[in-house]
Amino acid sequence: MSPHSKKEYLAAILQRYQKARRKEKSKILDELCAICHYNRKYAIRSLQNLRNPKPPRTRRRPGRKSPYKLPEFIRVLKKIWIDAHLPCGKRLKPILPLWIPSYQIEFESLPDEILKKLNTISASTIDRVLKPTRHIYRGKGRCATKPGLLLRNQIPIKTNQWNEKKPGFLEADTVHHCGTSLAGIYAITLDAVDIATEWSEQRATYGLGHREIFLQLQDIEDSLPFPLLGLDCDNGGELLNNNILAYLTQRKVPAQFTRSRPYYKNDNAHVENKNWTHVRQWLGYRRFENPEIVRTLNDLYKNEWRLFHNFFMPSVKLLEKQRIGSKLVKIHDSPKTPYQRILESQFIPAQTKHSLTRLFRTLNPFRLRRIIDEKIATIHRMARLP
Repeated sequence: MSPHSKKEYLAAILQRYQKARRKEKSKILDELCAICHYNRKYAIRSLQNLRNPKPPRTRRRPGRKSPYKLPEFIRVLKKIWIDAHLPCGKRLKPILPLWIPSYQIEFESLPDEILKKLNTISASTIDRVLKPTRHIYRGKGRCATKPGLLLRNQIPIKTNQWNEKKPGFLEADTVHHCGTSLAGIYAITLDAVDIATEWSEQRATYGLGHREIFLQLQDIEDSLPFPLLGLDCDNGGELLNNNILAYLTQRKVPAQFTRSRPYYKNDNAHVENKNWTHVRQWLGYRRFENPEIVRTLNDLYKNEWRLFHNFFMPSVKLLEKQRIGSKLVKIHDSPKTPYQRILESQFIPAQTKHSLTRLFRTLNPFRLRRIIDEKIATIHRMARLP
């Protein structure tokens, strides 16, 4: 008789055994021992365990207990991780020194033991500690790039953006808040990122009008902490037009205006990444067709949004790629915020660095995040209005 069959047999005679008298129980045990080849004491214990099952014993993991499993430590780390928008351990580790002072101002002072653990924890340990609470966000959008055919011969193709070291060369793209339909007019986010420092700016327009895109591009240039030296975009007509071509090339110091190859999305990999991390992960895929949303979006983009992402959100840059057999190995630099990359740049004047440092000392990422969440909630409420 198999072990499974023995368990089924025990379950079948249990109720009869419980109701039987002393002599009848003795006969049932004799029968059980004869059929299952059990020792009499073992048969009694098996019936008792079946009637009163014991909770399963959890085997303790061998080795010393992790010093990072303290509830107080996990609570602080989890709060910073959530407000920093769920970065991986490699990106969370370098920004902990930036967030800890603000945490102590905003919430509570931390004991030396917790501070020491926050400063010494490794990126892989962060991932292990946060694994039970990590969530995966997924979403699929729509491609809304319509080709601009008129200026393709006048604007050269550029594919060597990865080697750009000097700040001022931007990649730009548009993100459509169209929901499930491209019909009608809705809000558009103009996304721009500097290749060298990862400094990003976003602006909203209502529809794809060339004048609106042009005005917001001007506003982005005015907000940059360095001069605009070049702009690279895809082949969409919202950016590939005569207004922007004249604006960039007909100035005292002309700026480069280049485009990617048609149907090669990775030519604009910097801004395509920001489309996801800086727009979609925060605003989702809902349709924004209320014109008032554009005003609220720009109020968010020009204030808390740009400060939060450029001063407190790190990113990594690809240094080189090596092919070892059939495997492609990518080597990245250490995660840094755009503000930190600007401080390290030899092309940024000291006056600009001092100005940004003074601004950084006045900022609190937890307060910025709270205001961002409030404004995003307002935007989604407005999107539900008829």
